[in-house]
Amino acid sequence: MMPPMTAESAATESASRTFTTIGVVGLGTMGAGIAEVFAKHGYAVVGVEKDEEGVARGRRHLEASTSRAVSREKLTQEEADALLGRITFSTTLKDLTDADLVVEAVVESMDVKIGIFRELDSVVAPGAILATNTSSLSVTELSTATSAPGRVVGIHFFNPAPVQRLVEVVRTVVTEPSVLEDVQSLLGSLGKSPVVCGDKAGFIANTLLFGYLNHAASMFEQKYASREDIDAAMRFGCGYPMGPLALLDLIGLDTAYEILETMYRQGRDRLHAPTPILKQMVTAGLLGRKTGRGFYTYEKADSPVVVADAATPSADEAPALRHDIKQVGVVGTGTMASGIVEVFAKAGYDVLYVGRSAEKVEGVRGMITKNFDKQIQRGRATEEQKSEVLGRVTGTTSLDDLATVDIVVEAIAEDLAIKTTLFENLDEICRGGNGGRGAILATTTSSLPIIAMAKVTSRPQDVIGMHFFNPATVMKLVEVVSTVSTSDEVTETVRALCAKVGKVAVSCSDRAGFIVNALLFPYLNDAVKMLEAHYATADDIDTAMKQGCALPMGPFELLDVVGNDVSLAIQRELYLEFREPGFAPAPLLEHLVTAGYLGRKTKRGFRDYSVR
Repeated sequence: MMPPMTAESAATESASRTFTTIGVVGLGTMGAGIAEVFAKHGYAVVGVEKDEEGVARGRRHLEASTSRAVSREKLTQEEADALLGRITFSTTLKDLTDADLVVEAVVESMDVKIGIFRELDSVVAPGAILATNTSSLSVTELSTATSAPGRVVGIHFFNPAPVQRLVEVVRTVVTEPSVLEDVQSLLGSLGKSPVVCGDKAGFIANTLLFGYLNHAASMFEQKYASREDIDAAMRFGCGYPMGPLALLDLIGLDTAYEILETMYRQGRDRLHAPTPILKQMVTAGLLGRKTGRGFYTYEKADSPVVVADAATPSADEAPALRHDIKQVGVVGTGTMASGIVEVFAKAGYDVLYVGRSAEKVEGVRGMITKNFDKQIQRGRATEEQKSEVLGRVTGTTSLDDLATVDIVVEAIAEDLAIKTTLFENLDEICRGGNGGRGAILATTTSSLPIIAMAKVTSRPQDVIGMHFFNPATVMKLVEVVSTVSTSDEVTETVRALCAKVGKVAVSCSDRAGFIVNALLFPYLNDAVKMLEAHYATADDIDTAMKQGCALPMGPFELLDVVGNDVSLAIQRELYLEFREPGFAPAPLLEHLVTAGYLGRKTKRGFRDYSVR
């Protein structure tokens, strides 16, 4: 194990402090984890608890954690013994006299923390740094309890501290620059990824995460979609490791409620006001996994195993094809349309697709052929499979050829006027119009009102949203969007059809954003607002969300991939429909679009890609 490091040797030449002894106040799960991190990297650690019982509990946390590391071969037994040997325990803050840095990690109570900081201020040396691990309380207020507020900083580790790389470094308006530099350097020496932000409740990760979680809980409360569909939508549509309601159960609904309350009191952002169902569930003792019941029901308290309850869909209720689907029509020849054609053909359906020209029609076959050739080269497909799929695919330039299909999936430009004209034509061409049971007319729109397309037909009961995600051949999710006119038989048939082609279908009604975009884009918009307020940099915000929340991409990476023009259009639709002030597009997003900085496709967005 390496000897104690200094900030100077770890990172920057400007660092001035030498760190040898680290104090940790509070040895609960988080505090013990923080002590372990420092001790693992060679620092002497003094852990302080309020009584011997707390010390014993902290020691057990440390022993259990290091034992797990040994069993997983992350540490040798000798390294684990040496790590524990660097930690001394105490029940008095006076034993922190020689500490160069003290990290407070006690209960989230301002009064308790202020009392600790006042005492620490009189105990440690004038050059020592005082830090709080709070996730939501004001670091500035804590700093005023000391005689030198400039040496106080937030160091917010994420749980479990020995594993999670992200640490939010929270500056106040009076935090000394050298304190920030030294703390960042020190954290870098621990193998952590420090991100710097201002002192606002929630900091980076929680501010963005809990606004999103609150919105998801509100969506469930309004019975817009089931808990299973909300969670599946974000897992399969965005690649998130957990759905928002399952994540709330893991965090604890009481904890989530307290964080949102603190954020709302400080910022007065209505989107952070806890949705009423959270308070009701907390009052009823439905706190999530820790009590065995929250949005879901668990095998027992503290168990991750979900068990069926009254709200769990029955296997007997699996959707069935109420309409006979043999031939599928697709209108469009772009990337999305081509992917949809391939999905249906691979699942064994005969597909007839329509393009505006013979060249575009041939382009679809070319894209499918190219995709198969890549898979064949990797050993994931055969020439025979390619021939079979291409044999099921027929292209045409005439909409009239769709007269025999059982379902048409429209995948053309996101322009309501163009789409409504198409639906008028499809209504005349496809069998079963004028109120009869006939072909299903589906749209892949991601943001336009489906009822506007349904109303121009004589069969609004047969019109539905079937929102595939890009690339359609890879992404598992399809949002099945029913209007007030869509028949139950059509909805059930489309859900069953999704299952037959290997997709995960989630149901919702015809409302701007459906599930995924309604949850995703307000979160992205909040990130832009955070950036334009100079609260944190784009790099730090992206790092915080990837490492702190395990998201596959940071918000600015994702915005540049999606396209800032597309993102702005969706955000405008959400704002116009819900009239929620918090959904108003961030001015910075509008300015980037006006300037033509649309993201990767123009080589400049929130980042410059021209030099990469």
